[in-house]
Amino acid sequence: MDTILQIKDLNVSYGSVAALKGLSFDVKAGEIVVLIGANGAGKTTTLRTISGLVKPKKGEVIFEGKRIDHMEAHKIVYLGISHAPEGRRIFGTLTVHENLILGAYTRKEVDKSTLEWIYNLFPRLKERSKQLAGTLSGGEQQMLAVGRALMSKPRLLLLDEPSLGLSPTLTKIIFDTVKQIRNNGVTILMVEQNAKAALKFANRGYVLEVGKIVLSGTADELSSSPKIVEAYLGKK
Repeated sequence: MDTILQIKDLNVSYGSVAALKGLSFDVKAGEIVVLIGANGAGKTTTLRTISGLVKPKKGEVIFEGKRIDHMEAHKIVYLGISHAPEGRRIFGTLTVHENLILGAYTRKEVDKSTLEWIYNLFPRLKERSKQLAGTLSGGEQQMLAVGRALMSKPRLLLLDEPSLGLSPTLTKIIFDTVKQIRNNGVTILMVEQNAKAALKFANRGYVLEVGKIVLSGTADELSSSPKIVEAYLGKK
């Protein structure tokens, strides 16, 4: 498998507070990779740095062989990276359909086949296409955030806490859909606090603590690690 994303010695600070301290990892094309860690570990900062919303003090972000860490965020979207942020950030006064169309702003015209694919992934969005996004449930808003990110036809999708605040049933629906997205050729890098659910379908994972990777491995290796079991999965 070819490497689609490389993170090399990434250092990011907010003022005098170091958020990432020499972070290095990679993502192979076609994988689902999950970043695990407590609040404040640097997971969201990692995604925001990859997508250009935060600039590093040091280090490199390399996407498909091209260094992108000093590029503007909208140019990174044009390259093929899309980011569904924590908190969904949908436009509540616009309809579901209008939110999705906004996700295709990097395209000269809306790709109708992509829109139809997203409606097939999330039938509930199709049912509510004319409904104001602010009136959707939390789970539906998460579906919309993911669908909007897919409208730019990314090759790498960044997902930040897709199961946050969702019921176990809706979490399973979201994660099953993430698998379908990967099966459609989109590589996925995801931040997720629900480590137990995420490791059931991810290929590999990295564990972050205070801005550093302290453990990495396949999903099976991390699921059976005593340290991970105790800290994130609950003692057996």
